[in-house]
Amino acid sequence: MIKKAIILAAGMGTRINDIIKEQPKCFLKLGDKSLIEHSIDKLIYHGVEEIIIGTGHLASAFNEIKDKYKCITIVKNEEYATTSSMATLARCIEQCSDDAYILEADLIYDSIGIFALKNHFLDNVMLASGFTNSTDEVWLDADKDMWLLYLSKDKLKINNLVGELVGITKLSEEFMHKMLALYNTNIDKYKIKDYESVIAEVSAHEIEDKVKILKLENYLWREIDCKEHLEMALKKVYPDIIESEESRTVKRNILLNPGPATTTDSVKYAQCCPDICPREKEFGKLMEWISLELADMAGGSEKIETVLFGGSGTAADEVIISSCVPKDGKILIINNGAYGKRLCKIASVYHLNYTEYVSSTYEPLDINAVIQELEKGQYTHLAMVYHETTTGLLNPAPEICRYCKEHNIVTLIDAVSAFAAVDIDMIRDGFDFITSTSNKNIQGMAGLGFVLCNKEELDKLKNIPMNNYYLNLYDQYINFKNTYQMRFTPPVQTAYALYQAILETKVETINKRYERYKACWNILYNGINEIGLKMLVKKEYQSKLITAIIEPEDKRYNFNDFHDKAMKLGFTIYPGKLSDANTFRIANIGDIYPDDMSRFVSFMKKYFEFLGE
Repeated sequence: MIKKAIILAAGMGTRINDIIKEQPKCFLKLGDKSLIEHSIDKLIYHGVEEIIIGTGHLASAFNEIKDKYKCITIVKNEEYATTSSMATLARCIEQCSDDAYILEADLIYDSIGIFALKNHFLDNVMLASGFTNSTDEVWLDADKDMWLLYLSKDKLKINNLVGELVGITKLSEEFMHKMLALYNTNIDKYKIKDYESVIAEVSAHEIEDKVKILKLENYLWREIDCKEHLEMALKKVYPDIIESEESRTVKRNILLNPGPATTTDSVKYAQCCPDICPREKEFGKLMEWISLELADMAGGSEKIETVLFGGSGTAADEVIISSCVPKDGKILIINNGAYGKRLCKIASVYHLNYTEYVSSTYEPLDINAVIQELEKGQYTHLAMVYHETTTGLLNPAPEICRYCKEHNIVTLIDAVSAFAAVDIDMIRDGFDFITSTSNKNIQGMAGLGFVLCNKEELDKLKNIPMNNYYLNLYDQYINFKNTYQMRFTPPVQTAYALYQAILETKVETINKRYERYKACWNILYNGINEIGLKMLVKKEYQSKLITAIIEPEDKRYNFNDFHDKAMKLGFTIYPGKLSDANTFRIANIGDIYPDDMSRFVSFMKKYFEFLGE
């Protein structure tokens, strides 16, 4: 799995200066994005976590790109005017501690090339194409087994012409450091060489660590060095790339149910990974990365530990209720919706000493009343739902849990539909254990539940006798810490999808994701008002993530009919879960955008207008 990429963008672009003016060549736009943004997006799509950009000419122009993507490291070649691309790559290699893709910044290309390199079984692979007739080709020379021997712009110097260099290569960390070692033997010589000629030189002298040429005969790409190249790209190559990439998109359903949520194609495709035994170190490293990143989203991996389980969010809830409360403990469980009630059911199954605190499903919790109950009840634990998925009511969990922290009451929080949308800092908020899942706001696929734990409280669980087996929190934690493996077979493909989902969450940021969700909610809210429908929860208490809408009393209204008509247009909606209120729910979480919600609201208006006729 390649997590890093190096983009070489130090050149001055002298042959296209009349078009680009005072900006780097890779800032040329095709469609609504610059060349370098196209490349960054494709790399992220294929799971690249960090992108190192080697700059030189107009280096400050890249600061905006760095701020936008959050995964960019800038390395400047101060001698860019008197050196070539190997000098820039050498500086980037010094910052790259892993295998990586090496790309030229002035390319437009079909992302299938990254996919092909990612899935090639060898570590060092150079992408090649058939002949493009671009008039600026770099020709590749290889032996009969397609091992790279030589490359040149002079066709006469090629003995066995196998294709054109594209400018996208996958290299191991070891190979890159061999290039760097060669560079350092004679810097004056190699700093004026192109990076690809150094790749060829190292490959030609290696016995085992050679570079394989992967040729895609009809590969769609273009390097843009001059006005003629740009015209080729605009008229033919770029439109063909769009058509090719769009042909691989997955049918998009807009899931307005409270989860699983709509996912990106890149998350879906992340499941199409090489088969791997989950006991391999590579998979252990993946789960470790996931664990650290989730902990960082909840306040920081220094104080927070993530424990992963195969299962849903409810499985994670059962983990904390059954693992954290000893037989001699006493737990207060707040029930103001179906998911709070579910926590009570779990406690009853394990025969725990619990008290059910029942509150309104649509009005805010009375914080003082809850505190009064905690004061008189001699409770050791509190359990509650942060965001009640039944109604969209956002509970004052931080206020209650901070009180609990001051009074040594351990807090167990269902944050299944709050995590990765609502800002959470477990230490600040007084949360000891929170649960969530891979399939809601994190926008991954269903199949992994997880518990985020205050490390100090997690360590205390070792003194609690096991009340369960598969779902035991401390046993799962200790096993992973010792082996970087889950005790039982995990959903492997779901983990790879979760990796991709976390990567995309980091790029978007949780704050911006919530802003997107709120923008969708505002459109929904305005539509509800225009239609004349009512929300179960008042506006000021809404999470703006999920909305319970009171069903009209019109006898002609039928939820199943409403659902089926929405489904024909690609929208999935969900009925309510309350026994004392007839509602349906609309969620605006997942990979949905204001345009999606506007289309749904337009449908909803027409549907209810028809009922009124």
